[in-house]
Amino acid sequence: MLTQYIDKAMSRAVYEQLEDKTYCGRIPECPGTIAFGNTLYQCQNELKSVLEGWLLVKIRHGDPLPIIDEVDLNKGIPTLKEITARG
Repeated sequence: MLTQYIDKAMSRAVYEQLEDKTYCGRIPECPGTIAFGNTLYQCQNELKSVLEGWLLVKIRHGDPLPIIDEVDLNKGIPTLKEITARG
């Protein structure tokens, strides 16, 4: 399900070529995900890595995640309070 979420989020990425001919990419539904690269391919790979890190931080802190194309990772993800209460 996580792979499906990442694929769907990446399909919503927006890219632009900057004045210096490098690329900038972001995923509007995932605030704070932004990446840069010398080529579009590098930018896409960097953005995917940024998205993965963004997801890990959001999940760890129990922050709600945007539902993307009906993929909802919020179901069944324990909050940090629930995890610490268990252990």
